[in-house]
Amino acid sequence: MNGKELMNRAADNIRILAASMVEKAKSGHPGGAMGGADFVNVLFSEFLVYDPNDASWAGRDRFFLDPGHMSAMLYSALALQGKFSIDELKEFRQWDSPTPGHPERDIQRGIENTSGPLGQGHTFAVGAAIAEKFLAARLGQEVMRHKIYAYISDGGVQEEISQGAGRLAGLLKLNNLIMFYDSNDVQLSTMCSEVIAEDTQKKYESWGWRVININGNDVDEIRAALREANAETQCPTLIIGKTIMAKGALKDDGSSYEGNLKTHGAPLGGEAYVNTIKNLGGDAENPFVIFPEVKAMYDNRRKELEQIVAARRDEEQAWRRENPAKAAKMDEWFAGKAPRIDWSLLTQKENIATRAASAACLGVLASQVENMVCSSADLSNSDKTDGFLKMTHAMTADDFSGAFLQAGVSELTMACVCIGMYLHGGVIPACGTFFVFSDYMKPAVRMAALMQVPIKFIWTHDAFRVGEDGPTHEPVEQEAQIRLMEKLKNHHGDDSVRVFRPADAEETTVCWQMAMENMATPTALILSRQNIVNLPKGNNYDGARRGAYIVSGSDDDFDVILLASGSEVSTLVAGAELLRADGVKVRIVSAPSEGLFRRQSADYQESVLPKGAKVFGLTAGLPVTLEGLVGANGKVYGMQSFGFSAPYKVLDEKLGFTAENVYKQVKELLN
Repeated sequence: MNGKELMNRAADNIRILAASMVEKAKSGHPGGAMGGADFVNVLFSEFLVYDPNDASWAGRDRFFLDPGHMSAMLYSALALQGKFSIDELKEFRQWDSPTPGHPERDIQRGIENTSGPLGQGHTFAVGAAIAEKFLAARLGQEVMRHKIYAYISDGGVQEEISQGAGRLAGLLKLNNLIMFYDSNDVQLSTMCSEVIAEDTQKKYESWGWRVININGNDVDEIRAALREANAETQCPTLIIGKTIMAKGALKDDGSSYEGNLKTHGAPLGGEAYVNTIKNLGGDAENPFVIFPEVKAMYDNRRKELEQIVAARRDEEQAWRRENPAKAAKMDEWFAGKAPRIDWSLLTQKENIATRAASAACLGVLASQVENMVCSSADLSNSDKTDGFLKMTHAMTADDFSGAFLQAGVSELTMACVCIGMYLHGGVIPACGTFFVFSDYMKPAVRMAALMQVPIKFIWTHDAFRVGEDGPTHEPVEQEAQIRLMEKLKNHHGDDSVRVFRPADAEETTVCWQMAMENMATPTALILSRQNIVNLPKGNNYDGARRGAYIVSGSDDDFDVILLASGSEVSTLVAGAELLRADGVKVRIVSAPSEGLFRRQSADYQESVLPKGAKVFGLTAGLPVTLEGLVGANGKVYGMQSFGFSAPYKVLDEKLGFTAENVYKQVKELLN
């Protein structure tokens, strides 16, 4: 068997395993996996550099799969590397299996990203490529010279996020990024020609990419394209591989099943499956086999990799001896631990907007956290991420020494790119935009939560007080949405997302401290545009670390508890003065994070919000935002519409967010 025959045999082995996994599970996507087997086989057996004995080696190449429905292809290819057993392949899509329907991040298994929602996976790859450039500018090319490979499908090209990813990668000339486009012309319910007629090559070339067209099922053409892409020094490379959906598949009658729509999202079934396995050189009675010659081929690659990696590690050790300070930084950054920050250097001004208080925090972070990157969707001077930018500069294609990423007007792209930076390792990302535009980002927020990526989301202009911009820009329902996600738990039983809406400048500092300490989950900071009067003097802001705490009225002799988050807390403070003047005994509670509060002991929760107490909640969002905290004995005053266009002080008056209305509502509750 010559070299090309052996490579084809290995690709057919992947096809057999992938089709058999789907067949056994009675669900899945065999067609794309079978069509892409040739590329992934060439990449994994000849080009991808990784340490067979240390999967988390920082110097490894990264492979990001975008179409997660092609998981059977990835698991099968990784099985040839020894990362999955045959028994684990047989458990595809079953309970508590390491081979779920869509891949979930597992570095030890060779899976760099959780994938599923099309378009996000290759955008993570763009972020990883940026991270490598960013780190190379700080540590040196000697330890940051790997490649980022991405695999995208027709669906991923069509998802709008691909435009943002393509634009940004071309703009930054990411020559360390190589993407394979599996162009097989078949989608789940239509042929591609029914929904798309664009010239993909010209589109990517217009963004500054190098584009190579090949037969995506031909070993020699794949190999030549990958060599060419690896030699590229000026720009990212897109390899457009024309592949055959369900390559090698036969129907019940023995005729070709290739390129058929039905093979995309369902098992081949019956005789079609049997005929296909035979056609590919397998045994339909015993299909879960790695052919001996294929195993030997991958064993040889393992030996090659051990030599390649040994040489790389020798070079790294020489670099470490010459650069001990940089080596220490690299180890610390890739350990993923919370950075050490001296917050004593920060002094907040009084009675300012929490976005301005956040800017002050970001200035401290920019000067102390060398591996932090901040980004904004063309709003840095408004979401006040320019507090970070003023201490550094924007990264460009020719200069990655800056720590700020100008993402342009592309919130979802920005979020996924920042997630990709973390997935690469060594980088702590943050990104900002208006809270109302968090709607664009929700799919990425969800994926960050699933992967436990400790990205920091900075969302400003947090309420109807955006004012003159009108209801299109007034986030009324957004806090309720993100608070729902805050109630979900991750695999470790922790909150899937930490959400903080600070009540004033000082509470903003504490919330940023918690955000930087949290290296287990995403953190969202929801911040005001308008100035907020500081909470009463003597307030112990460390109480914010428990999610909700008593701002005033700490004794047990009270008639009512006033509860809010964000700027509404100061409105409650003003309303409490009127109530106390009328003889009403008031406790005020600030609740920047319901999720964190719910993780406190039952005794603590009872001490802040006793069962049976009358509670009045005030929120600039939907009433449901606070109903879980207020309980059955209370009431919530919140928004009942999308908002209106007017100066925010007028809106406060018209909508009832005043001390006088707090007084009125509480008196009604008590009576």
